[in-house]
Amino acid sequence: MDATYSPADIERQVQATWNEKQVYKAVVDSNKEKFYCLSMLPYPSGRLHMGHVRNYTIGDVISRYQRMLGKNVMQPMGWDAFGMPAENAAIQNNVAPAKWTFENIDYMRKQLQMLGFAYDWSREVATCTPEYYRWEQWFFTRLVEKDLAYRKKSAVNWCPHDLTVLANEQVHDGACWRCGTTVERKEMDQWFIKTTAYAKELLESLDDLPGWPEEVKAMQRNWIGRSRGVTLRFDIQDHPEQLEVYTTRPDTLMGATYMALAAEHPLALEEARSNPDLAAFIEECRSGTTSEADMATMEKKGHATGLKAIHPITGDLVPVWVANFVLMDYGSGAIMSVPGHDQRDWEFAIKYGIEIKQVVKPREEGVDCDVQQAPFSDKGIVVNSGEYDGQTSEEAFENIAERLQLEGRGEVAVNYRLRDWGVSRQRYWGAPVPMVYVGDEVKPAESFPVVLPTDVQFDGVNSPLKNNPAFEDTTWQGQSARRETDTFDTFMESSWYYARYCTPQYDEGMLEPEEANYWLPVDQYIGGIEHATMHLMYSRFFHKAMRDEGLVNSSEPFTNLLCQGMVLAETWYKDTDKGRVWVSPGDVTPEKDDKGKIIAGKQISTGDAVQYAGMAKMSKSKNNGKDPQQAIEQYGADTVRLFSMFAAPPEQTLEWTESGVQGAQKFLQRLWRAVHALVEGGKVEALAIDQLNDDQKTLRRKTHETIAGVTSDFGERKTFNTAIAKVMELLNAVNRFEGETGQDRAVRHEALEAAVLVLSPIVPHATQVMWNALGHDGLVLDAAWPEVDEAALVKDTLLYVVQVNGKVRSRIEVAADADKASIEQAALADDNVQRFLQDVTVRKVIVVPNKLVNVVAN
Repeated sequence: MDATYSPADIERQVQATWNEKQVYKAVVDSNKEKFYCLSMLPYPSGRLHMGHVRNYTIGDVISRYQRMLGKNVMQPMGWDAFGMPAENAAIQNNVAPAKWTFENIDYMRKQLQMLGFAYDWSREVATCTPEYYRWEQWFFTRLVEKDLAYRKKSAVNWCPHDLTVLANEQVHDGACWRCGTTVERKEMDQWFIKTTAYAKELLESLDDLPGWPEEVKAMQRNWIGRSRGVTLRFDIQDHPEQLEVYTTRPDTLMGATYMALAAEHPLALEEARSNPDLAAFIEECRSGTTSEADMATMEKKGHATGLKAIHPITGDLVPVWVANFVLMDYGSGAIMSVPGHDQRDWEFAIKYGIEIKQVVKPREEGVDCDVQQAPFSDKGIVVNSGEYDGQTSEEAFENIAERLQLEGRGEVAVNYRLRDWGVSRQRYWGAPVPMVYVGDEVKPAESFPVVLPTDVQFDGVNSPLKNNPAFEDTTWQGQSARRETDTFDTFMESSWYYARYCTPQYDEGMLEPEEANYWLPVDQYIGGIEHATMHLMYSRFFHKAMRDEGLVNSSEPFTNLLCQGMVLAETWYKDTDKGRVWVSPGDVTPEKDDKGKIIAGKQISTGDAVQYAGMAKMSKSKNNGKDPQQAIEQYGADTVRLFSMFAAPPEQTLEWTESGVQGAQKFLQRLWRAVHALVEGGKVEALAIDQLNDDQKTLRRKTHETIAGVTSDFGERKTFNTAIAKVMELLNAVNRFEGETGQDRAVRHEALEAAVLVLSPIVPHATQVMWNALGHDGLVLDAAWPEVDEAALVKDTLLYVVQVNGKVRSRIEVAADADKASIEQAALADDNVQRFLQDVTVRKVIVVPNKLVNVVAN
């Protein structure tokens, strides 16, 4: 063991050993408990960022810890390789997406390997390879055969920049989630997967996921959106059709003063044929988003149809409007509008001068409301509703529903907000939808994969799959046919990749059942909370669908979920004649006040004064990113990993600071020096527990307190930052310990050995060298996690605080097994206590076990 800690040499040598011995290759072993640990796979954009480093370090630490517990661990890695960034790069750089993607994969794989992650690279998958997506295509055709996938004309979210359809979940504040372009509404033939068929199970089985954050489960419950209401039908005056609507508030039925239709509703389109103004309004509506969240905030617009609906109870005529806030794909595309008790309906009624009726009042006596000024949306007491007056909203719900059902005009129903998943995209770089058109019929492909051609030319506008006879022209059972030119939403690939990792080389089916069911479900999944209502929902659906296909035995893909926080960094700028310039934190010497708070800074390269803008998410635009490769070269992979785990708990935001990283490196250097000093002293004699003196017992107790605390931090709480802090305290205790006898060195050896073992999941390279230097052969990874010696935690003496009349006067040490009388006697005999008992009488002595003695005297 060298005296100097040289991370570059150490990490290169240790990684070579791992690779030579293939120590991370996972194989089925029915004699061991399995542990499948997985971090969300990255998009191969070209370079890792610190968010990747943090995410994957968390997963690696958990994997290594579980292996030391004796479990059979699998931790794979792959690439979510389809998507628009590759197309955009192809257009900008005149390079094929496949070439760009695979070059990025090669580069990023090397970066991951530099960090020493314990991945089984033999299981690596790239979702853009035919070997992967062929089974996704096959599975889609199985869904089609089961009526769980279908094609229909639909109003969709269209991104005019990326020229593709977006799912509602991919529209953020009216804009494309990737490029930020304002989204338009457009009608197109689209492929859908019937996620709604699993809505009930997706909702109810959230209760079977105690290892998921409550926040994520709440987001999914809200997105699925179960509601109990009434489906009812309105006749239309002088028209053979009926309007069917769904409402969760039948208690407000008497307050319905207008009906609102989606622009694409058949009745609206029928009336528009003879009404040019209405036709123009419907056309205007086509430019809006289909996102329900955006509908709630946009300006409410409408146009009267001239139709009148007939109220199912009162018989009153209710005007029918077309409104821009009603979506055809949500429910029936028609709603019953009650402006007195719904904010959206109220805004529309105020704008167009429609009657507003109050039919519910607050439950509280003496409390009233004016629905002409603002809607009252809470439940309460029904008013102005004839025979239902005086009933609670809950009572009126049941009674009105019963009447509608008896009269054949409605029935109680359970609905879900969850929509079917639109999976087709009008882009090139994706898995081709495996369907063909034979005349007027749509048929599933006969063989798989339907290979995406990679030798294509881009014009930046149209998918090269369109008007491409080499791809489109095909046959189906001997007949001429035309291939579908849409490709799958990339969330298709990421919805089942975790399962393919279990059997990546299997070429006879989507999964090899025996091995897949050995590893599944994933025991620990790590990724960002931003995926709560897209990737995590789709993966849960996919897993249940694979179960029903007989591919897997389990019902949920991920048993435990950890959502890591963001990585922030210092942000600096200077104002110049050309505007504000953002300065890299690595080019700044900060100035701090006497409390350590940053107040100013100086740019190292120019000497210019710079201003501190606080901590912000790492980004190119603010020039505050830290290249992981640069950090590894500067500090070593172990230091980067250590800081990533020490700076904050996994779920919280991490603030990257150079001073913090330097502090982590100094700690590793101190540990290295302590181990080197012990090893240089020669062979360490065996520990003789029954011969230890008090100082030796104290250090040994600290060692086992550390093991106990770190074990809890790793296994129960996953608070790796506090685990590291405990090891730092142990190292401080080792460095304060001054003895050099045989047993002094033995207890020091035990302490450093424990420190090396519990730190090895976090800093695996340096601890491997230190483990061998401490006298052990083989890999620290294969060593057992240290066990706590409960006897070492027992103290021979206990410290008691002694009070006289409630004020602290002294502290005493007594034997740990001392009885109450002995403790009282020791307290009263203490010299400092005696000073405060002169000329007074002791009335009472109170002993609080293991804590304090209070002497009451006057």
